Amino acid sequence: QVQLVESGGGLVQAGGSLRLSCAASGRLFSTYTVGWFRQAPGKDREFVAAISWSVGRTSYADSVKGRFTISRDNAKNTVYLQMNSLKPEDTAVYYCAVPPSPYYIGGASEDQYRYWGQGTQVTVSS
Repeated sequence: QVQLVESGGGLVQAGGSLRLSCAASGRLFSTYTVGWFRQAPGKDREFVAAISWSVGRTSYADSVKGRFTISRDNAKNTVYLQMNSLKPEDTAVYYCAVPPSPYYIGGASEDQYRYWGQGTQVTVSS
């Protein structure tokens, strides 16, 4: 079972950058796909990016492709979300999540994930 803690959120001007971290506990962290989701007030939670447990294959929502980069450092039990060229519409609470078991190939569907962090607030001002 993996426990997740997000950090790195804050207030940034449009066009700026932030790097979010998802720190995990669990000896088998390297075997878990990790996804990032976000939720703005009054809106449904939406998929942002994911990285596979195997060879680090990545996927992105169209809205962030080319601006955000997901990566992982298994030695540090951490997954990162580098966010560049931030826009006001990126404002949301960002969550990382993992599937219920290792070796799952997580995609963009929220129901593929079982364990969630507490979230970190990202606010982009104009």
